[in-house]
Amino acid sequence: MAKISLIVNGNPVTANVDPRTLLVQFLRENLHLTGTHVGCDTSQCGACVVHLDGKAVKSCTTLAVMADGHEVKTIEGLAADGAPLHPMQEAFREHHGLQCGFCTPGMIMTAIDIVHRKGHELDDHTIREELEGNLCRCTGYQNIVTSISAGAKAMAKSDLA
Repeated sequence: MAKISLIVNGNPVTANVDPRTLLVQFLRENLHLTGTHVGCDTSQCGACVVHLDGKAVKSCTTLAVMADGHEVKTIEGLAADGAPLHPMQEAFREHHGLQCGFCTPGMIMTAIDIVHRKGHELDDHTIREELEGNLCRCTGYQNIVTSISAGAKAMAKSDLA
């Protein structure tokens, strides 16, 4: 077993884990943060995207021990209970950027990372290129692209960005 200490959604966490434990398993099974989904186990679908020190990573191919000493943010950490949604979450709700919702947490976490890297004025081509590692099996992506564009603009006006 390996002892790890990290910050998850602003809260300090210490645990003993098998060194082979994936970050997604640790989040879901140890911390019961089930918003991060497992879709493929091969880093292809993006349903498992979380932020590690502010950057999007696929938690299905990241070991929990790799997060030791770092900060992890999951979809649950974007807005506090009872608080307004993060601007990107609100944009997905408002612009119907989801259907079944399985890919949505990973899409939103990726979208926020895109905004942090590319800025608040995103064209459709850039958004589609940047989403290449995230799959949605329900939509035609247009509402997702629209949601990300609106969310990016809303993030520019928000202190939750």
